[in-house]
Amino acid sequence: MMLFHGSHLTVEKPEISFSRENVDFGRGFYTTPIKEQAVRWSERFKRKHGQSIVTTYELDELILKKDIKILEFKAYSDEWFDFIVKCRSGVLIDGYDVVIGGVANDKVFDTIQLYFDGLISKSESIKKLRYEKPNIQYCFKNQAIIDEYLHFISSEVYQ
Repeated sequence: MMLFHGSHLTVEKPEISFSRENVDFGRGFYTTPIKEQAVRWSERFKRKHGQSIVTTYELDELILKKDIKILEFKAYSDEWFDFIVKCRSGVLIDGYDVVIGGVANDKVFDTIQLYFDGLISKSESIKKLRYEKPNIQYCFKNQAIIDEYLHFISSEVYQ
């Protein structure tokens, strides 16, 4: 399976230690099987860094035969929302090697604040956080999994 990562630089050897906290699925290395989505992610870096880069990886399918803990959200659900709220709030959720699911859109902080303030319901929040276009993200939370199963293929610069 091919996965893509959008950034301002080529990431040949992903390191979780460089990742941010308080994002959708918490600290980890984020990829997507949708190249256009990675291009959109990388374009966020153009203004500050002058370029955007999409790095391509191959995920070794042997990973599926290993005893690893994968959490997959197949839909925008209450469980997906609760997980994102916890991660975005800084709650550390351990126990997963890979988390897979939909991307919360750029309204996340405002929507979560409205939810915390009791101004909108959980179902209204989920509707607001859905992307219009199909999307998915793979968050690798275990460095050993990255090192063994995620293989650098190439990178492409977008000006």
